[in-house]
Amino acid sequence: MTYTLGFGGVNVIHRGSAVVADDADLVGLAEIAELARVSRTVVSNWRARDERFPAPIAELRAGPVFARDAVRRYLRRRNRHMAHVISTINLKGGVGKTTTTVGLAEMLSAEFGKKVLVIDLDPQTNATTVLIGEDRWRDLNAQKHTLVTLFTDALRPDGESAKFDLDAALQRKVSPVSEVRTVDLLPSSLDLIDVQDRLASMPSGRFYSNNPTDLLRRAVRPILGNYDFVLVDCPPNLGIVTLNGLRISDGYIIPTIPDVLSTYGIPQIQARVKAFADNLGETIHEIGIIVTKYRAASTVHRTTIDRLLNDEELPPVFETVIPEGNAIAASAEFASTSTLRQKYQYQGGYEVFRDLAKEFIDAVEEAA
Repeated sequence: MTYTLGFGGVNVIHRGSAVVADDADLVGLAEIAELARVSRTVVSNWRARDERFPAPIAELRAGPVFARDAVRRYLRRRNRHMAHVISTINLKGGVGKTTTTVGLAEMLSAEFGKKVLVIDLDPQTNATTVLIGEDRWRDLNAQKHTLVTLFTDALRPDGESAKFDLDAALQRKVSPVSEVRTVDLLPSSLDLIDVQDRLASMPSGRFYSNNPTDLLRRAVRPILGNYDFVLVDCPPNLGIVTLNGLRISDGYIIPTIPDVLSTYGIPQIQARVKAFADNLGETIHEIGIIVTKYRAASTVHRTTIDRLLNDEELPPVFETVIPEGNAIAASAEFASTSTLRQKYQYQGGYEVFRDLAKEFIDAVEEAA
């Protein structure tokens, strides 16, 4: 059932028990022009001449209003500047998920001139400590300037003020590699482990406005347009924190060691993400599987890759393979270097991640 409630001068649209648009989710023609970095006249022309332009949610006295997410998809199809938001997921830990996320972020910045935001949702905080070091992370955690504060705010009693400060949490120009100048970070916290289960029981709020999977989207929406790519490092599960990452994502990648245990959960990831996206009325693209820690001498690794390539039900497999090696393993440490070539110690890791980043850009843009 679909119905509309007038509330505070803003229309709140409901389908069943789910809120699909509220004042924060709606944009007018002027806001669309700002998002697209064009004039309002251009937006009016698009609306009149382009049948793909989204239909308005409502017609108000001030003019038509549109669902922000539908507008973002439309602008991306028009190749306007909109961040590509990609989650990194695997149900098994230790598969090189964070190494892949950070390696892509740094390479996209240094080699391809992209502005990147890394959102660390993993309670292990590996991406955070790789990019800013443990000492800086401890200071931020003590000051409650990590993403755990965003989620604990949702668990506070009604009337108690929120404590999450997006500007204070956002760490700008991170990475110990000097040539990486355009990577920002929203840091994680070990305390996220305790918060995940409690989020499932949070109160729904008036008109179901407190959706536990929508907390991250509401918080980071103002800054997403500042980036070319947003990489969300998700925990090794499909719980509420991971769903927060998927809620803002256009697609996802699955880094995996090519063995039975590491690849076993891929169909479950696919099914859960598709069901979640269908429930939202969105599409979250399967960008692909990235093979990590590959050992060419391993029969298991070779046969597993063959299986992944030949199973048409699975996501596509990236051609670029990340080999097992000391330099790549050591890249997960916070260590100052001047260049990415120095970080990977001239052992081929630089070329691997450069090729992977190029293939990643092409795959993401093709999906969009």
